[in-house]
Amino acid sequence: MSDFKVAPDGLEVARTLDAKGLSCPMPLLRTKKEIEKINSGEILEVLGTDPGSRNDIPGWCARAGHEYLGEKEDDGFMRFYIRKK
Repeated sequence: MSDFKVAPDGLEVARTLDAKGLSCPMPLLRTKKEIEKINSGEILEVLGTDPGSRNDIPGWCARAGHEYLGEKEDDGFMRFYIRKK
């Protein structure tokens, strides 16, 4: 099964970034720009298909101080959830 953190149900998302079809490093670069558009404590949802994002996004959250809430698999893509510091 998955070793990745699974996001809890019922998260209230402030903004969604569609990064499906983008390859590394674009999903992470777009995430960095998009999180600037929400307020502290709000949640950004990132939709992606790049498997590298499974490591890149949690690692960036740890370095930047944001809370990585986890991911969920959807039909052909993943949903990542980040709470802005």
